[in-house]
Amino acid sequence: MVIWVLYDIENDKNRTKVSKICKQAGLYRVQFSCFVGTLTNNEKDTLTLRLEELINVDVDKIYIFPMNQTELKQTVLLGQAFDKKLVNDEIRALFF
Repeated sequence: MVIWVLYDIENDKNRTKVSKICKQAGLYRVQFSCFVGTLTNNEKDTLTLRLEELINVDVDKIYIFPMNQTELKQTVLLGQAFDKKLVNDEIRALFF
């Protein structure tokens, strides 16, 4: 399944760690605090547990949204929807 991870982390060190964990999980950065990629349910659960260990639940926010391929293909991208410096061909292939 396609997974979106969006986050707002106050602590710079923890924010960097969240980014690294998302990359290690095989997700691709599409904006500075937004990743997308395909994970199994087990991989999503592992990612969730790893991220949960890092955050300060009183101030930080992480959203993990599952999405199937059909829904992803219906996503509307307007303007400069992705940061072109961060998005690669694998991400483009998910959408188009």
